[in-house]
Amino acid sequence: MAVDNVTFELPRAALVAFLGPNGAGKSTTMRLLTGFLAPSAGSARVCGLDVEADRVGIAKVLGYLPENGPLYPDQTPAEILGFLGSARGLSRGDLAARIDAVVEQTRLGEVLHKPTGKLSKGFKQRVGMAAALLHDPRVLILDEPTAGLDPNQVDQMRHLLTDLARTKLILLSTHILSEVRAIAQRVLVISRGRLVHDGAGDSLGRNEREMEEQFRKLTTPKAA
Repeated sequence: MAVDNVTFELPRAALVAFLGPNGAGKSTTMRLLTGFLAPSAGSARVCGLDVEADRVGIAKVLGYLPENGPLYPDQTPAEILGFLGSARGLSRGDLAARIDAVVEQTRLGEVLHKPTGKLSKGFKQRVGMAAALLHDPRVLILDEPTAGLDPNQVDQMRHLLTDLARTKLILLSTHILSEVRAIAQRVLVISRGRLVHDGAGDSLGRNEREMEEQFRKLTTPKAA
């Protein structure tokens, strides 16, 4: 889905929900912000860096968790994190410390040395989250981070995101309105490639029913 003049500016630390129906342009926008796609017009900046002109700089300040992100099924989470940290140039000591930190944050200890291909979808999602956090980025872009998690894991992930948002900017794509109401400080809504709403975390409504009604009004095409 192409995006059309989607413009917003976000603070240094906050949890921002990015909503929209399937095909609205959410994933395209995220890929533009991470440098996975090049814009045909306009520009994107993250932490003052131009995404298209400074890919190396962007990679240092940004962590990205795509929906159903690819992992190496024959490698263990420990091996994946070690490889990614080495590729980023982390020293042996720094890498060991960062792996310990993200394993604790994402609660991967019990599966750290099991082949990733044999893990549940929820654990695979947590491996992807650990990889996104490994280099301690200033900005996190997360596409459906709670997909595949059980209720306890969802609660743990929400606590983790809330804690991280005290010092980092998190742009979170989700379809779960209760998640938005629980943790988001700001809400962006995109529909048919255009930004149709930008407001505070409670700006769509006081409860899930009101939020669903407002979401439908914002994203349902008007009759000709």
